[in-house]
Amino acid sequence: MLKKNAALLFAGGMILALSATGCTNASEAGTSQGPQSGGGNAGASAALGVNEEARALLPADLRDKGSLSIASDPTYPPFEYYDTDNKTLIGWDIDMGDAIGAVLGLEVKHVPATFDTILPGLKSGKYDLGMSTFSVTDERRQAVDFVPYLQGGSGLAVAPGNPDALGVDPDALCGKKIAAQKGSTQSQEILPAFSKTCTDGGKKAIDMQLFPTQNDANLALTSGRVQGVMADSVSLAYQGTLAGGKFELAEGPDYEPVLTATALGKGSDLLPAIQAATKAILESPAYGEMNTKWELPESTVITPADVVLK
Repeated sequence: MLKKNAALLFAGGMILALSATGCTNASEAGTSQGPQSGGGNAGASAALGVNEEARALLPADLRDKGSLSIASDPTYPPFEYYDTDNKTLIGWDIDMGDAIGAVLGLEVKHVPATFDTILPGLKSGKYDLGMSTFSVTDERRQAVDFVPYLQGGSGLAVAPGNPDALGVDPDALCGKKIAAQKGSTQSQEILPAFSKTCTDGGKKAIDMQLFPTQNDANLALTSGRVQGVMADSVSLAYQGTLAGGKFELAEGPDYEPVLTATALGKGSDLLPAIQAATKAILESPAYGEMNTKWELPESTVITPADVVLK
């Protein structure tokens, strides 16, 4: 999501912002909690109020039910993770989901789920929305619909000082043990493509280690079982700070920044309402307030025109 220089400034600034300590599932060695923990985004959501034009676009059955179920994988700070009580979901996506509910006049029910089960859950109707920093890809768009709200790219977490001189580059990763979360763009697309580049060039394939949660991938890095972890760069910088500097973001630019979005079941009748609600939020002060609260860099911001995919 952000260039290396911005990532370093972001991670460094987070040390001050994350001064409150507590037990958390945010990372393997989570010793600090995110900003305004436990507060959610109630103030911004309440200030938004109901947008009647967006609410009118809701399917009648959902409007009558009065609630919206949103699935997130709570292992990915600053976007979704557990507060100090290890029960309450907090993060940027949680605040954004609450804001969407406020605009549509719906109660929001946040449901914890493992990342690779969320999109299938949307297809089966188990959840109304998936909000877990999903990157918009052509392959995913064949299975689900998306409503963008941010943009970002991939980075690589490494041990402090980057002893193996790794980076988000195939040549630097050939033959190395690199972790990623199951179902992520990094595990399904980027690392396999990098590994093929290695073998096509006569080098050893990347030893890809895939884990069900980001916490597990981070633990593999801090325990020395892998040499790097590939994931969203903003989240990795944040997680490294929460882990007390036990890992850091490798130098280099983000790899292929793309849109990040809310996911819905393919052809969902809910799509127009979510698009309208997201536009209303992006046009309001609430969007900037959420980004400031969770320390997202300017490079992640999109415009209301980006909400409807072509």
